[in-house]
Parts: sequence; structure tokens; C-alpha cells
Amino acid sequence: MERVILHSDMNNFYASVECMLNPELKAYPIAVCGDVEERHGIVLAKNYKAKAKGVSTGEAIWQAKQKCPGLLIVSPHYDEYMKYSKKARAIYSRYTDEIEPFGMDECWLDVSGSTRAFGSGEKIANEIKEAIKFELGLTVSVGVSYNKIFAKLGSDMKKPDAVTVITQDSYKEQIWGLPASDLLGIGRATTKKLASYGITTIGQVANWPLEFFERKLGKCGVDIWRFANGLDESKVTVRNIEALDKSCGHGITALQDLEDSVEVWKFILELSQDIGHRLFTFNKKATGVAISVRDNELFTKQWQCKIPLSTQSPSVIAREAFSLFEKNYSWKHPIRSITVRAINLVSLDYDEQISLFYDAEKSSRIEALDKAIEEIRSRYGYNAIKNATLLQNPKMPSHNSPKLIMPTGVPQ
Repeated sequence: MERVILHSDMNNFYASVECMLNPELKAYPIAVCGDVEERHGIVLAKNYKAKAKGVSTGEAIWQAKQKCPGLLIVSPHYDEYMKYSKKARAIYSRYTDEIEPFGMDECWLDVSGSTRAFGSGEKIANEIKEAIKFELGLTVSVGVSYNKIFAKLGSDMKKPDAVTVITQDSYKEQIWGLPASDLLGIGRATTKKLASYGITTIGQVANWPLEFFERKLGKCGVDIWRFANGLDESKVTVRNIEALDKSCGHGITALQDLEDSVEVWKFILELSQDIGHRLFTFNKKATGVAISVRDNELFTKQWQCKIPLSTQSPSVIAREAFSLFEKNYSWKHPIRSITVRAINLVSLDYDEQISLFYDAEKSSRIEALDKAIEEIRSRYGYNAIKNATLLQNPKMPSHNSPKLIMPTGVPQ
């Protein structure tokens, strides 16, 4: 039986979610940026209005604003993106339990066993597309094919709000004329290397001798050749989208350079609030902390250490990070930016040896306080409760979280 694989890609995901959170943004070109300060930020995502002005992912904010003077900059809200990602996955699960996330905004679905109940792959793809539009207020592009590589390519071919089918009989006509860089597995370096041999399209990749790719690119070259010829046999691997990588971090560039440890402590404490929140969201604990400091001479220094006991607590992470900073930074120059990371993440049921001097009562109080703060912020917004020392900090960029707004009939 021929496999039926879908690849669903939520269009301009971060930017689209921000527009759902704040519908007034829909009228403007917007960019979601990892750091809202022009002196250090980059574009993580943009909407179609910004894209039409030439704004591209990965460029500096100041470059994006040169292309689009009216560009609105929005801070990312990863917990909200995860919320929408989960809701999209719940829609996919109506058709199959074979779902492989590819980031928060993309998923492969193997619906081979679902076509008898729900119809063809194209029909299922259209139903998913319409369900996500109606229930979440977002659009997706879905590729339908007999393997994962072509399904992914199909979702990229038409955007936004589209379904593209690539079959065994039609793939040569549909994709062989496309740039080689459109094929999953061919990045910038490989594109440049292939171009040096005159290989610029997927069709040329497919028709070049296999031995050439094996000799020049090794196993990756063999995979690329197989992909171009429609020979991908990789399975849809079921896994949990909620799993974070091995670290979770956040950085801030100060509005003005930081000149003493008191100012640094406020920034580390602020950064740790975000990190703790993400650890709570993803059900993870940190077993170590790392900090990165960039001075006003643009030199960056990094240090890391283990935490005596794994934690989700923002206050514990902040204290460990600040202790690491004070032990290592010599204050030869004022500080321009700071990044804090929780590292070597583990699950909540992680087993570890507790020290003889461990204060279980104190730890329990800290945990209860952190959970209470999380609950208040989840109900009333990030700024509903703050550390008093963070109330007035003229060097800190603003941190405003919008309310979650869902379409009619969909619970928050």
C-alpha cells in the first residue's frame, strides 16, 4: 500500500499568533524579535505585510526597519505559541496518532491508515486546513505526498492557506524545475557547493550520477540524491512537541550600559523570571546555570556551573547565575547585555542524590511561592506580580504581555 504523508506548516506562525493575541496588529507590518532593542535584536518571524517590504527572518532589527520604516516590533511569547501548537496537534490527532513535530509550527502526519475512514490524503488535508482556520484563526499550508520529503516540499510550494499534492506520477514535472535549495537537507553551504558544479535545480540533483554525491558529500550526498529521486522511505516518528532542548535561555540588551552589580542583579532576576516560566510550561528542571556577558567593547564572556539540586525556581536560578557572575566578572568595562540559560534540563521525576544539608522545608516554601506566582501571571498577565526591586529600572526594556484572544466558540 502506498503511504499517504501530510506535512502541515502553520503560516508565519509566531507573527500570526501575535496577531491573534492582539488583533490590532493585523493592520500593520510586524516582526517578532528575540530582543526588542534595535542595538542587538534580530527578526525571528514576520507577517506578510512585512515580508512584502523585504523584511527577512534572521536579519537585524535596524536592517528590517530600513526596509520597512513602519515596522512594528513584537516580543515573542513562547508559551502562547505552544498553546496554539498543542491545539493544532489536537486537530491532527482526529485523523491519526502518527504525528511527528518539526518545530512548534510544523508536523508530519502519516494518514495511510486513515483514508478508508476519512477519504483521500488531499481531502484530509483540506479538512485540517479549514478546521485550523475556523477553530484557531490561523492558516496552514499542507503538502500531501507518498513520502516525508515531498510532503514538506509541497507545504512550501503554496502559501498561505493552501494544499499541494505531489504524486509518484507527477513529482518530476512539479518539482524538478525548482531550486535545489528548496529540497530538505540542502542548506546554504551545500547549495553553494552544488552550484560550483553547475547543479542548481532538484532535477539536476536527481539526474547527476549517485557516485558524484557519494564522493563529494558522503552519506548526506546519497540522501540528497535519493530525496530528489523520490526514494525517501523515512518513517513518521511519533514524539512529544513539549520536550525542550537541553537548555532554556533568555537575554536582554540594556537601554544603557550596566555599571555595577546591583544593576546586573536586577537584569539577572528579570531574565530568570522568563526562564522559570518556560521550565514550568515545559515540565522541566535545570541542573545547571550558564551566563553570557557582553561588555561595551563588544567582548563576550561565558561561564557555567552545576546547581546543587535541580530546580524550576526563578529565584534559585537567579541566585546561582548572580553568584557565577560575581565570581568571574572583573568589571574592566560596563556591561551592554546579559544572557542567562538554564542548562542540562531534566524531567520532573529526575532522581538525584540530596545533600545531608538540604533544607526540605525551605525548598517547599520556595516551590509553593513560585507556583503561586505562576498561577497569578497565567490568569492576570506577566506584570500582575513582580519583585519589588524590578518595579523601577530605567535601563530595562519594557516587558508587556498581551491577553490571549481566541475565535468565537474556542475555549482559552
